[in-house]
Amino acid sequence: MSFNFDYKTPNVIAEIGCNHMGEMDIAKELIDLAKDAGAGYVKFQKRNNRELLTEEQYAAPHPMPSNSYGDTYGAHREFLEFSVAQNKELKEYCESIGIVYSTSVWDVTSAKEMISFAPEFLKVPSACNNNFDMLAVLRDEFKGQVQISVGMTRKDEVEEIVSFFEDKNQAKNRLLMYSCTSGYPVPAKDVALLEINWLYDNFGERVNEIGFSGHHLGVSLDIAAYTLGARWIERHFTKDTTWKGTDHSASLEPEGLKELVKDLNSVYEALNYKKSEILSIEQVQRDKLKNRK
Repeated sequence: MSFNFDYKTPNVIAEIGCNHMGEMDIAKELIDLAKDAGAGYVKFQKRNNRELLTEEQYAAPHPMPSNSYGDTYGAHREFLEFSVAQNKELKEYCESIGIVYSTSVWDVTSAKEMISFAPEFLKVPSACNNNFDMLAVLRDEFKGQVQISVGMTRKDEVEEIVSFFEDKNQAKNRLLMYSCTSGYPVPAKDVALLEINWLYDNFGERVNEIGFSGHHLGVSLDIAAYTLGARWIERHFTKDTTWKGTDHSASLEPEGLKELVKDLNSVYEALNYKKSEILSIEQVQRDKLKNRK
């Protein structure tokens, strides 16, 4: 199937995730920096760690102790977790400065909690896209857009996810699917940009939108993803890639995010046909340089 893309202004999400290191002041500073860089959206993460982790996982040490904020993995995750009230405060702060708040949800409890104050959209990370109890909450109880990454997911499982939303006629108008490779960071050879084509060929007429969630370095691959039809570009975002934590190294710093937004908008302006055979900017050169007989 071939799609004639109606290119629109790119939607750029700065995924702050847990890069706030458990500090509200840092979270708000990162929102400010994302806004200043030109991103239209920021995204956090919400987990109920007792629901998400087994007792053994909760009590185990962090696999990378140098990045841990607690004596156990559970304590580490709890340290980085914002409450419902804090997430609502972040949403209100975003609204006050003119940027859209959202969050990923990792479990049923978190999905229900975040639905309670009606964000514009909620995200399902690749790790949780087979949690159909949570998907049912988002499909049946939430009114906003549902965004789902399909990293580390087989193609038959992607079909199952889309069909699940189609069962209640909730795919075409509400579902956004992200092409994604799960890794931190991902080398270019594993980014697999042509998976965007696969999503369009199989789901372009069945879901609302298709995007690209990148965990690579630099911004060139995001530009390519946009030209392939990714209407949303999501990148992890931090103030300093050397900060403590596992996601910082695969994140963009403020200057990188600013470059991404600028380059995407330039590509958007360039993705058109000439309005006339000889543009006015060319006519001057034609008159001066073109050989005439």
